[in-house]
Amino acid sequence: MELSPEQEALRIAAVRRYDILDTPPDGAFDRIAALAARLFDASAATVTIVDADRVWFKAAYGLAGVTQIGRDPGLCTSAILTGSPLVVPDTLDDPVARDHSLVTGPARVRFYAAAPITTGDGHRLGTVDVLDTKPRRITPDQATALTDLAALVMDELELRLSALRMLRVERELVEVEHAARERAERDRSEIAAYASTLQRTLLPPALPEVPGLEAACHYTTASVHDVGGDFYDVFPLGAGRWAFFLGDVSGRGAPAAALTSLIRYTLRSTALLERDPCAVLRALNSALLSASSDGSGFCTLVFGTLAPGPAGGFALTLAGGGHLPAHHLRPARRDGPDRVVARTEPVSLAGGMLVGALRHADFVSRTVQLLPGEALFLYSNGLTEARTAQGARFGESGLAAHLTHHAATGRALGAAAIISDLTSLLDTFPAGPADDVALLALSATSATPATAPSGASGTAHTSLPFPPPDST
Repeated sequence: MELSPEQEALRIAAVRRYDILDTPPDGAFDRIAALAARLFDASAATVTIVDADRVWFKAAYGLAGVTQIGRDPGLCTSAILTGSPLVVPDTLDDPVARDHSLVTGPARVRFYAAAPITTGDGHRLGTVDVLDTKPRRITPDQATALTDLAALVMDELELRLSALRMLRVERELVEVEHAARERAERDRSEIAAYASTLQRTLLPPALPEVPGLEAACHYTTASVHDVGGDFYDVFPLGAGRWAFFLGDVSGRGAPAAALTSLIRYTLRSTALLERDPCAVLRALNSALLSASSDGSGFCTLVFGTLAPGPAGGFALTLAGGGHLPAHHLRPARRDGPDRVVARTEPVSLAGGMLVGALRHADFVSRTVQLLPGEALFLYSNGLTEARTAQGARFGESGLAAHLTHHAATGRALGAAAIISDLTSLLDTFPAGPADDVALLALSATSATPATAPSGASGTAHTSLPFPPPDST
């Protein structure tokens, strides 16, 4: 099936929109190509953009010196015609692929698999490809992983596009300030709009539905004019396992956005290969140090995985990288005729070091059983550093007391109820938080077993900037 001239014209317009062709090498795309080759144990992998008359390689692992090829029939050109992965087990058996230059030329490609890089409005810009010099087949899980890597490339392109737009706006604002100071307020509004757009690309638009789990999150930025450094995510690992994380990067603005992007995609990619959360943090530590060898691009982080338990609930394994402890909330229980005991306690990950600051950083892990009716709560320091109506710092002790009261009063320990309670608390702080606030809660549902079909969990998600106390 070929694209009609009108469809191809729209697709090329989408390629031009991302302004990616003929740009210098980029570490994020190079890492995705290398990860694809490693995941498939293949000799080569590429990230390509299909132009009007050529296939251009944004990243080419294992194909030294290759920057572009003609838009020959088969392989990349064929892969963008379908919305699912294209697999050619043996190119010599394929009547179209056998004459492709990568097959007949020095590369001698005998195996080819690709997933299209697809925009939100359905245009296929190019592909993430895996190539080998011997015929082979892939598993359904590998096909899914290849699709996930193509989605990561698309996320990176969206983030890059947002950053480019932000830079263009910043240059325009400098010129405007010299031309007319009376336009400054309008310019500030434009910056806030672009900062909000860029911030949204760094956070999941909604949390996925996990059978047997309720998930809820909230993000409040301390400034509508800058990109914050807090982040969180929940994503599938396959075979019924899931991963989640929450953390805080050093700095703010464009550097923090770039660092957050690197962290998010490194965690998502590495977690597909490493089952040990500490190994995932070690891989992230190496990636951050490679991107910033002086240790200035670091973060604090809690990373965890969850798997359904045989009797309901989940087994959670948490790894700490210098971040604040998570809190484990359990329903209140009666201890004697006149005493109700609230069961809320921090999950200590003491000893976990900052991620990206030291070459040989140590990380610690701990396993927690999240039974039906129980919840896990993660947060950033913007919550504990906020000032209450009395002017005092809310602090770790204030948070622990608030969560204990929440559990003791018998209110629902569902994730959405916990996040709603804490966002209502934030509204009572007169000046709002002085730093960004990220909140993530996970609760095991008592009415739905962990083997329930998709759609059994509820998700609440908000991402709202806190209005500054003085907007003038």
